[in-house]
Amino acid sequence: MVDNHRTTGKQKSQSQPLFSIYVDLQNTHLTQILGSLLLELTKFEGLLIEAKVYYNSLCPDQVSAKNKLQSLGFKCIDVPCPLKNSADNQLMVHCLNDIYSHRPPDTVILVSGDGDFVNLVRNLKDRGKKVIVFAQRGNVKQKLKEIVGSDFHFLDELPSLIVAKTQQQIENVQCHLTYNEAVEYLIEAIKTALSKGKGTGLGFINNLMLQLFPKYQGVTFVSQHQGKTFSRFSELVKAAVKDGKIRLQDQQLFVIEADRLSA
Repeated sequence: MVDNHRTTGKQKSQSQPLFSIYVDLQNTHLTQILGSLLLELTKFEGLLIEAKVYYNSLCPDQVSAKNKLQSLGFKCIDVPCPLKNSADNQLMVHCLNDIYSHRPPDTVILVSGDGDFVNLVRNLKDRGKKVIVFAQRGNVKQKLKEIVGSDFHFLDELPSLIVAKTQQQIENVQCHLTYNEAVEYLIEAIKTALSKGKGTGLGFINNLMLQLFPKYQGVTFVSQHQGKTFSRFSELVKAAVKDGKIRLQDQQLFVIEADRLSA
């Protein structure tokens, strides 16, 4: 936690981004395992409001896949029409209707590599929606991949994406300390410096805390129980002085408890 850190501890908005999933089962074989991972992925980013699967009951393989996805909570929509693109058209109609509903998604996840969805993706982006596409290897149109850009993924990448999101979540948890923890480290560092006859200036104490406490390394902000956060070491010191935990005199830090014992 260095003193020139930019503020990173601002409170997030209480409203979560909303997600909707649309699966073209005629184009992409979404297994139960991958379907479960897809649902898990949305939990890292926001709130899933709907997950729809479009299938043709005239195709036994699609019915089997649909039954497994339905057990996970997907809403399965049968389009038993032999005409080409019938399920695609139904998916597009529902997706656009959802965009104009009373609770529209902020992000649309499309599971398909069909080039018929290029215009849908373009329309969604024109309306300010984020579009993420998952497709099956060997069954994706280049135009769809190009218009989606960096938010295009293959389905077999889902496990690695989950691992990356989990690691990121762990790192985010570890990048902050509670106020009480930080004050304990601060007091211990001051005591250590004084016992060795060292000065207790802010810079020295901050560096000493980094040396003494591995958990303090990499910290970007300290959270206080009132919801306030500190992203600068000087702000932490100021709060600790105000709370009577330490004393600042001539740019040197002293422990209040030690003052009382020496009095």
